[in-house]
Amino acid sequence: MMLLHYAPPMSPYLDILYQDDALVVFNKPSGLLTVPGKAPEHKDSLEYRARLVWPGIRIVHRLDMATSGVVLMALTAASQRELNRQFQQRETEKHYIARVKGSVEADTGSIDLPLICDWPNRPKQKICYQYGKPSLTHYQVLQRDQSSTRLKLTPVTGRSHQLRVHLQWLGHAILGDKFYADDISYQAASRLLLHAEKLTFYHPDTGQPLICFAACPF
Repeated sequence: MMLLHYAPPMSPYLDILYQDDALVVFNKPSGLLTVPGKAPEHKDSLEYRARLVWPGIRIVHRLDMATSGVVLMALTAASQRELNRQFQQRETEKHYIARVKGSVEADTGSIDLPLICDWPNRPKQKICYQYGKPSLTHYQVLQRDQSSTRLKLTPVTGRSHQLRVHLQWLGHAILGDKFYADDISYQAASRLLLHAEKLTFYHPDTGQPLICFAACPF
């Protein structure tokens, strides 16, 4: 992936929503990689910063660089295994907030379209009925204005760029999306207007539900 002029935000350096002996939950800013890129200049990332504090910290899931919001990491191998299992078995619940181009007509809906990597244009993804992996997104309109709609998005699957491709297909690309929006919609925002607002999962040690929330910044 080509990152031109990678200049991640430095303040706050780490925004911690919750921590204990088993896990840490962060609020990742837009513009910061979740994990380091291959090039040395792309070393700075949420994982890199977390590792300076907790050398043994482990990745559980990721957000796109341009997406902000809740990211969960594990502090032990056992915690990582159990949290990975919860994500794979879809025992976690999460929702995102997005602002998209135009007025979305239906108040609620679902987008069920299979996705695959658009290999010549990676990291872009595309819809492919023959080889794509099943991908399902539910949406709910929160607010409409003259030129855009604010949506609550609930992905059932967790494919790369799933929300971005599904909304482009719907005809309502996310504002500020350099990969999938037209020029006007891309330039309508200074960042990708997609935020992982809420994540619910079960604590790997106690089994108690944990609800992590990071208020949407746009």
